[in-house]
Amino acid sequence: MNNSDKNAESAETIVPLVQRLRCSLAQSGLRRERDQVQELAAELGVEVLDCAAALLRLLTPPAEPVVQTLPSNPPVNKAAIRMVRYRLDVGSKHQLNIETLKKVLVEESGVDKNNINNVNIHGLYTLIELPDAMPPDIFQHLKLVEINQRKLDIRRVKNRNNKRRGYPQGRRDKSRSPKNPSLQTAIEPSSSEAV
Repeated sequence: MNNSDKNAESAETIVPLVQRLRCSLAQSGLRRERDQVQELAAELGVEVLDCAAALLRLLTPPAEPVVQTLPSNPPVNKAAIRMVRYRLDVGSKHQLNIETLKKVLVEESGVDKNNINNVNIHGLYTLIELPDAMPPDIFQHLKLVEINQRKLDIRRVKNRNNKRRGYPQGRRDKSRSPKNPSLQTAIEPSSSEAV
């Protein structure tokens, strides 16, 4: 990619960002946000401008969707905890990462961090395994929880292994001989017809 292509791509990204920043600056004072950026920079031990640049990187959508996968970390007593697959309506296009997701789930539902397994972050959604014993009120609360201004809208994923496919087991093992053997002789020509 040459410099003119890079500049054109950069300009396409910056124009909508500039418009959004103008709107934000026009709304109200940014005192609280300035304090937060200064606190973050101090905590990280970096310049305020570097901290602001890192925040900007987090807020601008990536050029292509990124799929992040976290290997399964089964709990110590796996037999005692039944895991269920869930779908969340937030993904990499919404600047979701595994650490943020785990932090929010631990804070909002009280689930043990070690019981959050098989996290697969896709562009627009995330698949995750959580313990089956989630109380209904916690489940309803998680539907409304937001990450980066996007509701989780958690839903249980139906297990595809329970579907019956093909013929029943017994039918394949039966022989394919005709049910009525007399039909076979009725079809065969008699010796008088052959003449």
